[in-house]
Amino acid sequence: MSNLNAEEYKTFESIRHVKDNGIEFWNARELADVLGYVQWRNFLKVIDRAILACQNSGYVLKDHFAEVSKMVVIGSSTQRKVKDFELTRYACYLIVQNGDPRKEIIALGQTYFAIQTRRQEVQDAFNQLDENNKRLVVRGNIKQWNQLLAEAAHNAGVITDEEFAIFQNSGYMGLYGGLTVFDLHERKGLKKNEKILDYMGSTELIANLFRISQTEEKLKRDEVKSAVDANNTHYEVAEKIRKAIIEMGAVLPEDMPVPDKSIQTIEREEILKLRKSKQKLMLDE
Repeated sequence: MSNLNAEEYKTFESIRHVKDNGIEFWNARELADVLGYVQWRNFLKVIDRAILACQNSGYVLKDHFAEVSKMVVIGSSTQRKVKDFELTRYACYLIVQNGDPRKEIIALGQTYFAIQTRRQEVQDAFNQLDENNKRLVVRGNIKQWNQLLAEAAHNAGVITDEEFAIFQNSGYMGLYGGLTVFDLHERKGLKKNEKILDYMGSTELIANLFRISQTEEKLKRDEVKSAVDANNTHYEVAEKIRKAIIEMGAVLPEDMPVPDKSIQTIEREEILKLRKSKQKLMLDE
């Protein structure tokens, strides 16, 4: 699957709708436009294949493919009623899986909806996960949010690699009581090429996820336009999160235990388990 950058991620996020009751959905016609289908009848063929896949999976079709109609403009002040669908995330996932794989945007859609579908499945049962899988879930969220934060920082005036390193350092210093990235590497006993985030427990990762997501939001909301102001914003957001942790009487991030295994090690172990499980199923058949 292709990797998503922040702009590509936002392509699919921008057409996501949320109802008053919090239920999210995508309009099929809007999705067709994003996926590069000019003719609706061609996209309907993809939808039909996705509906068949949904049915064969044992799901209730109307829960994922809700047929609706809407009025569209076809000429000067002329409208007509057209067929559309309100699609769940899972329905979108099935559609892109059945789309034209030669289209780059289809590959990107497969990545986006696979990530989002899997993330929702896992988050629905987050509290039932063991510590290692909690770490995998939160670390995955952080990777996505870090892309958005990098884009917001760039738009705020953080341009060079050196400026971005200072920007990142500001956030860590705010959350960790003045400790720098170098200090945290030393404290966790990490090598130069090892990433701090890959050696955090789930609680520490969640604190950092909140730091990253809230900084990204504030940079955009306040329309920050200089690297210095971006650094200050990152520090201030992180410092407020630290103060909240102190007020709750919780363990400070720098005092949280360092896991024995890195995220990469856990991922390799999980993949190995999956492969062994598949091999066992094949032998049993």
